[in-house]
Amino acid sequence: MTTYAIGDVQGCHEPLRQLLERLRFDPAADRLIFLGDLVNRGPQSAEVLRFVRGLGDRAVNVLGNHDLHLLAVAARGDKAGRKDSFQDVLDAPDREDLLGWLSRCPLAYEDPETGVLAVHAGVAPQWTRSKLLALAREAADRISGPDAGEFYAHMYGDDPDLWRGSLKGWKRLRFIVNCFTRIRYCDAEGRIDTRYKGAPGTQPAHLRPWFEAEGRRTAQDTIVFGHWSTLGRVGWSNGKAMGLDTGCVWGGRLTALNLQTGELTGCACPGAMRPGVDA
Repeated sequence: MTTYAIGDVQGCHEPLRQLLERLRFDPAADRLIFLGDLVNRGPQSAEVLRFVRGLGDRAVNVLGNHDLHLLAVAARGDKAGRKDSFQDVLDAPDREDLLGWLSRCPLAYEDPETGVLAVHAGVAPQWTRSKLLALAREAADRISGPDAGEFYAHMYGDDPDLWRGSLKGWKRLRFIVNCFTRIRYCDAEGRIDTRYKGAPGTQPAHLRPWFEAEGRRTAQDTIVFGHWSTLGRVGWSNGKAMGLDTGCVWGGRLTALNLQTGELTGCACPGAMRPGVDA
């Protein structure tokens, strides 16, 4: 059995199909871990959701910020916004099945075979492995629970920016979700900053990538993540963290990592969006 982690698909069903052909993916024997943002910006969000959902227990998706945005829009009963391309999900005859499945996806996943941790964006430097898994379950229970609509009403925002165990209520949940789905940089005190999206070297001097945070308590844990298409590289940071969002929707590549061997496989993507124009 081979387990592959796959970067942000973002509604690009055809590149996903081509990548799996290149991997010779066998759904009877292999497993896939998707690193979030299955939907939005690409042309076939509904088709991607149907495919991944149809794999059953052979696939896991960790929730990304675009996945949560879709769920929030659906909960409000809104149409897709000008920059969104998931109206096909909102109009789908199997809409409720697709959204219900997506809402039950975890925020973090621990692969039982390799011990690799999978998240969409990253983790707070103060969290241990056991703490981040517990917090992921805590927030996921609210996302899939009866008060999910109220959660989405409080989800957007950048406050608070520093983890404290005493955080409560919506502020606590917002911080947890922001770390798992939006973080890129943090400062020396561990305050997260979600405003800067460029590659390392373009950010203010007081910020560093979350995976290079001094004293990060998961520094010895292997973590795979997506979210950061401008990271500018695919590779291990200190041997323990690897970003796999290689900008498929922007005309880059869709990339898979073999968790058993460390081998990377990718396929070129035509690009549904234009960097600097559609961002």
